[in-house]
Amino acid sequence: MKFNKLFLSVSLFFISTGFSGFSVYSQPYASPVNIPPALSANFGELRSNHFHSGLDYKTQQVTNKPVIAIADGYISHISVSPGGYGLALYINHPATGHTSVYGHLNSFSKPIADYVKEKQYEQESYRIELYPEPGLLAVKKGQQIGLSGNTGSSGGPHLHFEVRDTQTHDPLDPLHFFSQTIPDTQKPDIRGIAFYPIGGKGVVNGSSDPLRLDIGKNNSGIPLALNQPVNAWGKIGIGVKAYDRMNGQSNIYGVKHVRLFVDEKQVFSSSINRFSFSKTRMLNSFIDFEEWRKRSSFYMKSFVEPGNRLNFYDAVNNGYIDITEERNYRMRYELEDHHGNTLIYSFVVKGQQQPISQAATCNNFMSWTLHNSFVDLDFMLDIPPENLYSNFCYTHRKISSAAYYSDIHQVNESPVPLHHNATIWIKLNADTLKNRKQYGIVEIGGTGNISWIGGTYKRGGVETSIRELGRRYAIDTDTVLPKITPVNPEKWVTTRRIQIRLTDNKSGISNFKGTVNGKFVLFSHDMKSSLYTYVFDDSRLEKGKTQELVFTATDGAGNTTEYRHEFLY
Repeated sequence: MKFNKLFLSVSLFFISTGFSGFSVYSQPYASPVNIPPALSANFGELRSNHFHSGLDYKTQQVTNKPVIAIADGYISHISVSPGGYGLALYINHPATGHTSVYGHLNSFSKPIADYVKEKQYEQESYRIELYPEPGLLAVKKGQQIGLSGNTGSSGGPHLHFEVRDTQTHDPLDPLHFFSQTIPDTQKPDIRGIAFYPIGGKGVVNGSSDPLRLDIGKNNSGIPLALNQPVNAWGKIGIGVKAYDRMNGQSNIYGVKHVRLFVDEKQVFSSSINRFSFSKTRMLNSFIDFEEWRKRSSFYMKSFVEPGNRLNFYDAVNNGYIDITEERNYRMRYELEDHHGNTLIYSFVVKGQQQPISQAATCNNFMSWTLHNSFVDLDFMLDIPPENLYSNFCYTHRKISSAAYYSDIHQVNESPVPLHHNATIWIKLNADTLKNRKQYGIVEIGGTGNISWIGGTYKRGGVETSIRELGRRYAIDTDTVLPKITPVNPEKWVTTRRIQIRLTDNKSGISNFKGTVNGKFVLFSHDMKSSLYTYVFDDSRLEKGKTQELVFTATDGAGNTTEYRHEFLY
């Protein structure tokens, strides 16, 4: 059987993705942008609760740059959402077995836009997920498919671009295909090293608490030695805070390859070439989660917790280090980017016998292997299996409060990540509302600010789902209607667009709908703005008569507002 060069190179990629070093091979893909390529984010970069799944291409700080199909194929998925990727296109490329993804677009090309608009009117919804039949929206390599934008949860104009394995939907590092277009001779940058004594089994500098040390630099930018001696005994883990750099850019990026050596023996490595979306939340075990939550600082752990199933590790003894001799343990990190630029940082941990504190008595031990729960008269917590990455001791604290309809519940003192949902139930101290949909659980921040979580009334209390421990919750109410404000209605006809400002005080907008003369009209919106906009569509409007606009909105607590306005068009 004959194999062409493209098939062979793609096959070699899938064989190679488990290894940290392999050469970039020729590829058939065009650049997704037709401007000089520059990145604001790379693949595998550490984000809140997930790894970044692609490359973010800069678009010269503006929107509406042409976005290009990287190869022949067909559009397999179209997503329109006020959050997430905003306006996004997915193109299947059967010749390579890949799917390319283009997110945060400002607009689609006309054939795609017309198809989307037709489906939005059919479903009477701005938010929509479409899966066109193969071949219905075919594209050619180099064809413009849209314009770059800033839609969805984007923090500024750019193109989010991915390459996925079509069969598994796993994202792959696009630099395997595009690195030759993005020159990079900059080494990664190390910022700190952390030491984690394992409870009841290890100690560092006389303590069972983590020791996190910043690493400074000299005038030449060379990393300095650790700013204090590190003495350890027993079982410990180590972590590193580091970022990558690229030529001509001020951004910081994720480090692709991390390797830890002890006495010249490699004990840990991680190489982020691909991952599964079902495991991306395991980033919270890849990092020092408590440090991230408390100080927004990313330390990458060089050890693997038992509930962590990420498959890009190679570790001896799961990366844990046993300090059992009174001597210097020579250690070094090798931090390498996709282009092979490598930073080497050496340091010493001195083995020194010192007392290891026994783990404190735990009244609410929770095992990463089990179904865990905590039950009290006015609070319940249920954590299904496969939620925890390691064992921990659960703590609960209740605080009386007249500001809420329940006590305030501190659900564990320290932050603990959950891979899926856990359920909490809080008892109402005062069940006074006739409309019980208006009750909801709120999260109370450190400054007293609240975020509406919501939930369902059940057994004299409210039940809801949470995704991590270590936060405070109570029951509040939302009885205030959403606020609908017309924006310059006197100009609607001359500008041929209707704009509504829609806000809610607490639980957020759950759904909305606009009609003109009883027929659905398409209002677009984006999560970064309270404006909702309808552009007149003469194919759907009967001109030369009085038009009646009806706009309704419902918030997360079920409160509904209706706005009516007549105009001549």
